[in-house]
Amino acid sequence: MGFGNLNEQTGNYYGLEIDIVHDLAERLGYQDVEFVTVLPENRKEMLLDGEIDLIAACYSIADTRKENFDFSPAYYDDKVIAVVQNTSMITTVEDMKGRTFGTMAGANAAPLLSIKLFDIGFTNGEASYLGADNSDVQFDTWHLLQFPSYQELSDALEEGVVDAMVLDGAIAKTYMDDKRTYIEDFVVAEQSFGIATQKGSALSEPVANAIQDMLDDRTIAELTDKWD
Repeated sequence: MGFGNLNEQTGNYYGLEIDIVHDLAERLGYQDVEFVTVLPENRKEMLLDGEIDLIAACYSIADTRKENFDFSPAYYDDKVIAVVQNTSMITTVEDMKGRTFGTMAGANAAPLLSIKLFDIGFTNGEASYLGADNSDVQFDTWHLLQFPSYQELSDALEEGVVDAMVLDGAIAKTYMDDKRTYIEDFVVAEQSFGIATQKGSALSEPVANAIQDMLDDRTIAELTDKWD
């Protein structure tokens, strides 16, 4: 919500990232932009295969992703958080002992969550059961389920299939209501969003320079205020 939304009635996209890309394209001398909807599970392959020229879709800058892509400077700082239903009475991460965390398949949330829980001594980090594609993993003190879409993850939380869903704060806003809250004092990871291009592509340096210019002249700050 507020980053990149498609109005299916008009076919137009709206949001912070849409405005950033329009401004970016203008600075690079392009007359028009074609937007294509991507999902966490397919955006990497779409960029690698050349189906798209860049990713501007809440794509966090990570060392593992830098192996395949170039990134612009960060245009938005975010946190990976855990969301629970108010009726669960879960208020701290310690309340999640023996319970199930849900994440979105293809996102960074699952590995970041595993690292965080190990670092704070919540778990020994060893998996006793590993399902297909890591979609179902049992650890010593917690259970992980991964879902194909954020909507299915949200539905799983509502139905009690998972006790907490872990995702980017920016994305969580789409699925928040007065029946849900964040686990207080539990930030899985700090992360930043950048625009990804094919590694070594002709677009990489111009995109990075243009985004830096937009940060320096406060264009991105103004656009962020507009959509915040």
